Amino acid sequence: MSSILTNTSAMNALQALRTVNTNLETSQDRISSGLKVSSGKDNAAYFQISETMKGDSSAFSSINEGLSLTKNSISTARLGAETIQDLSQQFLDKVAFAQGATGGHGEIENDLLELVKQMESTLSQSTFNGDDMLGAGSYSDAVTASTGVTVGSVAPADGALTTSANNDTSVGATRNVVTGVGRAGGTYAATTMAVDTHDMATLVANFKVIATGFESNATSATGAAFLSGVLASTEGVVGNVTDIATKLGQAETAIEGQQEFLSALTDTLDSGVSAMIDADMEEEAARLQAYQVQQQLATQSLSIANQQPQNVLSLFQ
Repeated sequence: MSSILTNTSAMNALQALRTVNTNLETSQDRISSGLKVSSGKDNAAYFQISETMKGDSSAFSSINEGLSLTKNSISTARLGAETIQDLSQQFLDKVAFAQGATGGHGEIENDLLELVKQMESTLSQSTFNGDDMLGAGSYSDAVTASTGVTVGSVAPADGALTTSANNDTSVGATRNVVTGVGRAGGTYAATTMAVDTHDMATLVANFKVIATGFESNATSATGAAFLSGVLASTEGVVGNVTDIATKLGQAETAIEGQQEFLSALTDTLDSGVSAMIDADMEEEAARLQAYQVQQQLATQSLSIANQQPQNVLSLFQ
């Protein structure tokens, strides 16, 4: 049955052409954007999961950048602590040399004071972007506290010189840095690592106490007891300086390891997101060519279907 009011063939051909055009537009959009899932209407589940994972990846990247600043602060402090540790070992060597020396205590005192000056200079420079982890800003207070000690005093039992940092267990700088981030219940939970160090300013001040008046104390009537006590005290202060450098080195290593983990984790998340939403360009290119051919065929089919009513005219000739 032929009808001039309803052309079923043309309707079918038009519907086919619409479907082909829709698929062609989708393929073109994927090629131009590089995404097969660019919004919730493309794939709601993939879109939601990928957005969550991208949020996690962005947060981890920001945390990693923050850790870089903290690591730089710790690295600067560690370098300063290690420099002061080297100077403190030279200080100890000169104090040990004085134990058997019969003279030259004035020169030894000058050398000790010069080493203290180098320690003070290193301490003042061991800051990163204003972040002071060794107590450089409190050095003047530390000197005041330490100079209250009587340099020539000797402990009754072991002959150790009393200084404010002898057997010091105080914490001069405590820093909580993020070392791990987990996602639980939609919130970020951070674990922390405390970077505990002695106050280096106090220790440098103690070296200054020991060096100041070294000659007069060493050559006094109690000089032998003084030299014995000051050696023990110097060893204790040097040990605390070494402890600072060690703890800062451990903290820096821990942060570097955490940064490597966060970098790997971010790469894994980005790879997972890519697998879900990125378009396969080779596949889309092949589809595009196929849809273009289908579009041409559908157009020709519609053209043929639209000519069918013309055939009815031949019945009236």
